[in-house]
Amino acid sequence: MTGNTPDGPTAPPLDAGPRRSSPATLEDVARAAGVSLATASRSLNGSSRTVNADYRSKVLDAAARLNYSPNLSAQAVARGSTMTVALVVADITDPYFSSIAAGVVAEADQGRLIVTMAATERDSERELEIVRTLRGQRPKVIILAGSRREGDPSQAALKSELEDYERAGGRVVLISRNELGFRTVQIDNASGASALAASLVELGYRRFSVLTGNRELKTAADRLDGFTAELERAGIRVEADRVVQSAFTRDGGYEGMQTLIAAGLQPNEAVFAVNDVMAVGALSALRDAGLTPGADVAVAGFDDIPTVQDVWPTLTTVTVPLVEVGRTALRLALEDADAAAVSAGSPVATSVVVRDSTPRRA
Repeated sequence: MTGNTPDGPTAPPLDAGPRRSSPATLEDVARAAGVSLATASRSLNGSSRTVNADYRSKVLDAAARLNYSPNLSAQAVARGSTMTVALVVADITDPYFSSIAAGVVAEADQGRLIVTMAATERDSERELEIVRTLRGQRPKVIILAGSRREGDPSQAALKSELEDYERAGGRVVLISRNELGFRTVQIDNASGASALAASLVELGYRRFSVLTGNRELKTAADRLDGFTAELERAGIRVEADRVVQSAFTRDGGYEGMQTLIAAGLQPNEAVFAVNDVMAVGALSALRDAGLTPGADVAVAGFDDIPTVQDVWPTLTTVTVPLVEVGRTALRLALEDADAAAVSAGSPVATSVVVRDSTPRRA
């Protein structure tokens, strides 16, 4: 016996007993729920069209009884995308990126989206390969959270891939800098580092060294430039041999501090590590050398990742609201506002927080 719903005629109910030998289809779910195929599809596939709550409940119950799994590939073709957000980060173990990911996931939950994540290990060719693969999987949004490199030979190809992806209906968001011309959550790295330098001068420091990542890494370069420019305005110069380049990691910070220790540290010297994970490595290197961080040598970082309030001494750093950065990135992707207007907005504000690793000097 058939019936009618606001969406059209329904098929006879299907026996949802345990003896099925083949996977349930959407048509099976519709019959079991006593609704039209269109109603079943809208209830299960996240349609923007409103479905009567009673009908939706019947569909979800039938799908559970039948152990129905949606055909995600078919959904992607029908919609032009899946209900996934692809987040591409440089290093999945770095708390900077995990904090951003936490924000993306929290915002995705609001829209019933699923987040997938891939790591490039700061390899631009790998990033390009990941984006090409993602295009075939049709995510709704691609968020690129890793910093670009100056003179990156893959940049033009990456930009082309992302443009093709957007022409097919996807949305791209960058985090940190707008190097590629897409929607961007900009972080004012130079101003944050400048404010940190001013704070350290006010605390009485006059001798400085810097632990930085590869100079081609634009985030590291912005932070180094902002820090040294502010010191120069205060009449303080950081000599070239006091700027040590190493990996943008905890181990890189450890090795960089070992280099500074071997070259000789001066009394009341402050060392700026351009991210917190490098600063944590630097603190360990000082202790392993028999020095007391904060007393013998001051150390400051950048990002204010959660762990730096638990290390000793607690780390002076520049706060970036990383979880909110992640949430903002996904909100920007889903907005209908003009991409150029979105990207021209004010950068995310940063702020200096002074802790025990940089005590006031006489």
